[in-house]
Amino acid sequence: MRIGWYINRLRSMEPAEVLHRLGEQRRRIASRRRDGGWQRYASPRLHPVLRGLRDAVLAATPAQRQAIAAAAQKALGGEFSALGRTWPRRHPDRLFPPELWRLDPVTGRLWPDAEAHAFDIDFRHGGGRGDVKYVWEINRLQQLLPLAAHLLLAGDDQSRRAIEAAIDSWHSANPPFRGVGWASGIEVALRAISLIVIMDLVGDRLGAATRQQVGEILAASAYWLPRFPSRFSSANNHLVAELAGEYLIGLALAAAPDAARGALQAEARKQILADGAGAEQTPTYAAFTAELILLCAAAARQAGTPFASPVEARLAAFANFVAWLPPAAGFGDNDEGRVLTLGDEPDYVRSVAAAVHGFLQMPGNAAEADDFRALVFGTPSAPAPTSRGLQTFTQGGLSVWRGEMNGRSIDLTFDHGPLGYLSIAAHGHADALSLTLCIDGGPVLVDPGTWLYGSGGVWRDWFRSTPAHNTLNIEGKSQSIIAGMFNWSHKAVAELVESEPGTHWKLRARHDGYKNRFGVVHQRTVTHQADGIVVSDQLLGGRRVAEVVFQLAAGLGTDRDGNTVTVLRRDERLIAMRFPDAAIDIRAGGDAPGQGGWVSPRFGARQPAERIAWRGEVGEDGIEIHLAAIPPPLRSGPLR
Repeated sequence: MRIGWYINRLRSMEPAEVLHRLGEQRRRIASRRRDGGWQRYASPRLHPVLRGLRDAVLAATPAQRQAIAAAAQKALGGEFSALGRTWPRRHPDRLFPPELWRLDPVTGRLWPDAEAHAFDIDFRHGGGRGDVKYVWEINRLQQLLPLAAHLLLAGDDQSRRAIEAAIDSWHSANPPFRGVGWASGIEVALRAISLIVIMDLVGDRLGAATRQQVGEILAASAYWLPRFPSRFSSANNHLVAELAGEYLIGLALAAAPDAARGALQAEARKQILADGAGAEQTPTYAAFTAELILLCAAAARQAGTPFASPVEARLAAFANFVAWLPPAAGFGDNDEGRVLTLGDEPDYVRSVAAAVHGFLQMPGNAAEADDFRALVFGTPSAPAPTSRGLQTFTQGGLSVWRGEMNGRSIDLTFDHGPLGYLSIAAHGHADALSLTLCIDGGPVLVDPGTWLYGSGGVWRDWFRSTPAHNTLNIEGKSQSIIAGMFNWSHKAVAELVESEPGTHWKLRARHDGYKNRFGVVHQRTVTHQADGIVVSDQLLGGRRVAEVVFQLAAGLGTDRDGNTVTVLRRDERLIAMRFPDAAIDIRAGGDAPGQGGWVSPRFGARQPAERIAWRGEVGEDGIEIHLAAIPPPLRSGPLR
């Protein structure tokens, strides 16, 4: 597995990256000899970074105070939950025992301790310990943020003691560059950001020993981050996080982080496209990138050196992009990464968009009343009107239609964008020409989700594959060929070839993912007509037996009559789907990928859900599938 990973990764590298990786390996070898523990990283004097943060939190609304208190009480009760899991409390008398930072909550196994150098730990393949994402999540120390806010608001001494105990435990169990917590730059950066926010909130209320430990962690992180940056094929959200960490640590140490500041602003224009879509082809990673940039922009503004206007323009474009996304929209990977958080969030992407509008004082959709980011960044200057009609994000490769059909509110997306970002397209899915559909705000046709990363196995491949998505596949093969957990050996190229706006709009796009293997190009046309939406699929250049898939959201049912399938939600008929003939298969679940439909509503979770698949010959003459919303039932009400 390891050899295969290296071979596939090397195939994605240009010569300059190969030289970079060789130099990186030399630095890793040298770093293994750099020991001496925390003594080498003397605690410097720390300076405020987010200067207005304390006053902002003190101005929290009752709803925000309640949310902070509730999150703090969970932490004080030893309940740490993330990625759909709750960590077991092994020591009733200790909130933060040393082994907590190495514990996988799924397998119950421990990752290597401080005896192991970070670069000697094979975190990509796990060695049966589990998915490293879980261990990294708790090492980000984000569970301490609500404790710090609660300490500030309520003067709660129990929260102070818990913060000090957690930092002391982590500091003791994770000396510099030892253990899995130091193995990835993004994790080093996010942990440093958490500590900086905590110090800005309540640093003066923590003991001298804790302040010294935080200073040492930040000093070691400042040494580590610029030595091992994510570059070339891995210069995605990881690089943004690393640069954000460098920049904010530099402000905390009064070290004039000009290089990180310039690089971060350049990445903002690379990773948030001009139309606001994320370059990684996933809304949640775009939101994560935007939140990192937004936090640094806030720190820069408060320091009197605001970021250049093009950075703010990209943030504003991202928030506008989000305003068009349907409810519960998702595509590409989603590992629930956050920067400032109180815990589980129902709509992270929209929370970040609202924070952008608040920071820029623009009209926008407000976040929930208890939203924590609204404290830090402010709220939109005014409500924004609901976007309606057809909108195409050309650079991002996504078209969205928001309208009505037979008395139903409809949100439809059509994906005609690239597979992902950079040569490995790490977080993209093979979903070119895929559709999603929401009716009356509820998901109906959905992206299947993410499942797991390092420990996902064949299921990781399934959730990224074309047959799992609402598009056409040939012989169960993906348009783009998977070559590892975050890699592809062949990438389909999609393009939008026609966009005709108006009441009866039309979109046409194609991709070449099947051209080399099957000699055909898949072209899909989506048309809005008076009686519904028509999806037409063609295979240009030949004729093949193909499968056209529609993955339903969990909890929906179907009623089939010949070549027509009606989708139901709690016995309410939502939409009728008319296929060319009755060669339709509807299944949910199964013991192996491909036996039926599955959706992953969040990282690490799977649910069976009905998957509608039509199979038949497709050629240049094409096949048509008609989608017609069913009018809602009449609701009886009181006489007036």
